[in-house]
Amino acid sequence: MVGQLTTHERQLALVILTVLAVVGLLTLIVGRGDPLGAQGVLVLLMALGGIFFVISRYFEPEPGADRLERYYDEPCKIGILLAMGWAVFGLFIGDWVAWLLVYPDLTFDAGWSSFGRLRPVHTTSVIFGFGGNALIATSFYVMQRTSRARLPDQLSPLFVLFGYNVFCVLAVTGYMMGITQSREYAEPEWYADLWLVVVWVTYFIVYLRTLARRREPHIYVSNWYYMAFILVVAMLHIVNNLAVPVSLAHAKSYSLFSGVQDAMTEWWYGHNAVAFFLTSGFLGMMYYYLPKRAGRPIFSYRMSIISFWGIVFLYMWAGSHHLHYTALPQWVQTLGMTFSIMLLVPSWASAGNALLTLNGAWHKVRDDATLRFMMVAAVFYGLTTFEGSFLAIRSVNSLSHYTDWTVGHVHAGALGWVAMITFGAIYASVPWLWKCEKMYSARLVEVHFWLALAGTVVYVIAMWNSGIIQGLMWRTYNDAGTLAYSFVDSLVAMRPYYAMRAFGGLLFLIGAVVGCYNIWMTIRAAPATKAEPVADRTDPVVAATPVLAPAE
Repeated sequence: MVGQLTTHERQLALVILTVLAVVGLLTLIVGRGDPLGAQGVLVLLMALGGIFFVISRYFEPEPGADRLERYYDEPCKIGILLAMGWAVFGLFIGDWVAWLLVYPDLTFDAGWSSFGRLRPVHTTSVIFGFGGNALIATSFYVMQRTSRARLPDQLSPLFVLFGYNVFCVLAVTGYMMGITQSREYAEPEWYADLWLVVVWVTYFIVYLRTLARRREPHIYVSNWYYMAFILVVAMLHIVNNLAVPVSLAHAKSYSLFSGVQDAMTEWWYGHNAVAFFLTSGFLGMMYYYLPKRAGRPIFSYRMSIISFWGIVFLYMWAGSHHLHYTALPQWVQTLGMTFSIMLLVPSWASAGNALLTLNGAWHKVRDDATLRFMMVAAVFYGLTTFEGSFLAIRSVNSLSHYTDWTVGHVHAGALGWVAMITFGAIYASVPWLWKCEKMYSARLVEVHFWLALAGTVVYVIAMWNSGIIQGLMWRTYNDAGTLAYSFVDSLVAMRPYYAMRAFGGLLFLIGAVVGCYNIWMTIRAAPATKAEPVADRTDPVVAATPVLAPAE
């Protein structure tokens, strides 16, 4: 990794790491007696580890000038490995949390292992650790191939990747110490948020610099989805996390918003995090890897563009459906519900486009588990977007909201859509990146697929059942006009479903472990080869794209 940096880039890396170490030391000093000090220790240790790593390889030979004619895939490789590591960790914590709801004593009387602290550890690890690293890695890969341009330099992509993981580590360790903003999908405190802004702006600049140097005149649709993901997430993150810290020596901060404005800002962020982090970026992934693996052109490129603009425009207005029957003005609730229903059109256009792309390649779906991951992901994407629009209807929401039905809906999307398309993309990328003919074991890919699918189905069915039963029990009245069931009654009724959910999560976790083993064995057997030359010809996925004229 260091051997691919020029001497100037190695020096710049040492400067960045030294500055980070100084910031960590200062944070440790001013934050002593506060959890912020412990976070400073982590930053200092990570920076010192990076400094020693660079120095130990500082005098390795510089890369030759021919590097500029080859793709720079080191960040893609590292990102995939980090993504799988976060997947196993996050799924383990998630299954632990699931079993906690069956056996509450599994906290072992430790404050850091309570449900309230472990739950955001799980969500951050799987969404941002697993999903975020996969998006960064695949975006760098797809962007280079579809634009026929190398990443602009060696250091900035590595800064994006490792800087992003510093954020994830600070977030996860902070939760265990009780550091949180208590904002859904935005729990990290102000200092971690500021660091992520620096990393994310760098990410966007790297993407734009690469596209500006492209040899391919057309910007392929995947890049549009990836750019929307990067740009809108930056906007959401900055606005939602506007806060004033108690002091520079304290981890705690207070939001600039309050009351119903705070709730609206949070769910404008929260639902658009689902839209642009968990949807847009992974659609970019799907539109490259699925046709590439299937050896088929996208069924309708025009449909992919139309659905892109539909998703970008409509999703922005849908967040208020999370706040039905609250103090939010009725017209704002209705606006969110209306746009949520309209979202079904571009969402199903994308899902249908993916499935129709497989026309003429269904025999490959039957025989190739990697492609089957992607096919199932498209099916679950269509299913969850329909369910999301349905749950946004106010009368349906009165039954579903605050129940496990919402949990089932979220995990149908997270496991069935996001994880499935990611595993498919990773299984496709690993042989391409490490120059292997195929994965170490096709049978293990098959095992992983069935474990993941079974785990998802068991999990979602359990939560659908428990959620609907919860909603019905909470709104059932007796002849006297009082509630027929207490909250404890509904909790007792949920226990079998919680055990079923935890078992489904365990199956999914085992599948991820199998995937890690398969990937590791593939890499171990990989030949030592030079990086792939920048293509002289258009990528087949892009070449199959029709040229669209204005007003055509």
